[in-house]
Amino acid sequence: MTDRALAVVRAGALTTVQDLGRPGHAHLGVPRSGALDAPAAALVNRLVGDPPEAAVLETTLDGCALRPRSAVTVAVGGAPCRVTVDGRPVPWGAPVDVPAGALLNVSAADSGVRTYVAVSGGILVEPVLGSRSTDLLSGLGPPPLTDGAVLPLGRPREPHARVDVAPQPAPPAELVLRVTPGPRDDWFTPEAVRTFTSRPYRVSPASNRIGLRMDGPALQRARPGELPSEGMVLGAVQVPPDGRPVVFLADHPTTGGYPVIGVVRAADLPAAAQAVPGTPVRFVAVRRR
Repeated sequence: MTDRALAVVRAGALTTVQDLGRPGHAHLGVPRSGALDAPAAALVNRLVGDPPEAAVLETTLDGCALRPRSAVTVAVGGAPCRVTVDGRPVPWGAPVDVPAGALLNVSAADSGVRTYVAVSGGILVEPVLGSRSTDLLSGLGPPPLTDGAVLPLGRPREPHARVDVAPQPAPPAELVLRVTPGPRDDWFTPEAVRTFTSRPYRVSPASNRIGLRMDGPALQRARPGELPSEGMVLGAVQVPPDGRPVVFLADHPTTGGYPVIGVVRAADLPAAAQAVPGTPVRFVAVRRR
C-alpha cells in the first residue's frame, strides 16, 4: 500500500470528504453537495499549496484525529479550534508540517460548527460524477469517516503558503440572511410574509448538511393542499407543514413539494454553515436582481 495515505484514528461525530461538489446533475436527481463553508475549504487548500478543487475533510463540532503515513503539510480552518501534533500545540489557520506517523488532533470547535482540514496533495478517494464529495442525501461519494479508515493522498504540486496565520471570518453571533421573495410567497398570508422578514428565528439543533432548520414563529399559508414537486435550488427557503422555514444547503433535494417563500443569497450561505444551534437568525428581504 502507498505511503501517501492518512489513517483515521478518531473520526468524530461527522467527518466527510468534500470538494467543490457535483453541480449540474440536478436533472438526474443528484444534489450538488460539496463543502458547506466553501471559502474556508478554499483557504486551507491554498495554505497547503493544493488547487481549489482538491478534496478536504469537513468535521462537525468535535473534530477528528489523523495519522499520516508519510510527512505532509496540513492546514486547519473554518470553525476555530485547538490543533496539536503529538500533543504539541500548532497554529490553526496556517500550514503545519506533520511528520510520518505523528498524530494530528483537531479538537472540538471553540465556536462555529464545521472545521476543514486540508492535506498537501489532497484526499484522493475515487470520484463519483466528477466529485469526491460525500453526499449524505443520495449516498454518493465516500461514506462518512470511521475510526480505522485509511484515505489515499495525492502528490503535492506546489509549495505551501508562507504565512503565520491567515485571517478568517468568525462564526456568526447573529446570522443575517438576505432573501429574495418567491417564487411561492403567494402561498402565504400577507401577515406570514411580514413575519418571515421581521421576526427573529433561531437555528434549530435539527439542522444538518441538507438544511438549516429554524425555531421560531410558524408561517401561515393562504392556500390549502400541496404543490406538485418542483425544482429546488441552493438557498431555497422551504416551509413544511409545521410552518417553520428550512434553508436548503449543499445536500438539499433537487425537487420538493412544499412552497418556497424565498431564496437566500449564495454569499450568505457560508456563514449559515457555521451557525451553531440557538444562533439568532434574521431574514432580510432584498429585490430581485
